[in-house]
Amino acid sequence: MPAKNIIGKNVMIFEPVQLGFPSREHLGKGEWPGVTIGDDCIIRSGSILYSDVVFGSQCQTGHNVMIREKTFIGNHTAVGTSTVIEGNVIIGDNVSIQSQAFIPTNTKIGSNVFIGPNVVITNDKYPPTGIGGLVGATINDYAAIGANVTLLPGVTIGRAAVVAAGSVVTKDVPAGMMAVGNPARLRDLPEKMRYMHSRHSFDSNISVKEWA
Repeated sequence: MPAKNIIGKNVMIFEPVQLGFPSREHLGKGEWPGVTIGDDCIIRSGSILYSDVVFGSQCQTGHNVMIREKTFIGNHTAVGTSTVIEGNVIIGDNVSIQSQAFIPTNTKIGSNVFIGPNVVITNDKYPPTGIGGLVGATINDYAAIGANVTLLPGVTIGRAAVVAAGSVVTKDVPAGMMAVGNPARLRDLPEKMRYMHSRHSFDSNISVKEWA
């Protein structure tokens, strides 16, 4: 295969898998950059990793995952079955992305983040025009995004913030707070989740009343 893939030690790849699939800029070329996969990773069958994708060590994919070009994924991160990552995305360490998530171009995800199943992140404020450019969400360290959440273009989810399942987030969620509903409204974290406050430092000076 003309893609120049770099595969680390003890990597398990369950065929059929396509590594280094050419992005548009590489179509028609005799060779192009492939993927870089760190040590001890697992790539399950049906997955397609485009050119210029970088995996850290001890990462894994589910089945039928698509990760497009110029995506960087840190160490110990899992990408669930049928998830689509549209390229030019940065994902940190120890991230858990559940099945069927959609992560568009220009999204940034920190470390120790949880992304629930069927989460949809958007990046085009006026689809399909692209007016103003494609701006994905920024999800900071230790945040948790529940199942079936939709994040609108450009929103920031603060450190250790939580978005409840099924919510539609239209504006930034401050660190250490919880967003609930459609459109999402701000609440204090439930008692059982307040361990985040003691484990992780952040500064949130926005009250529920000010955010609503």
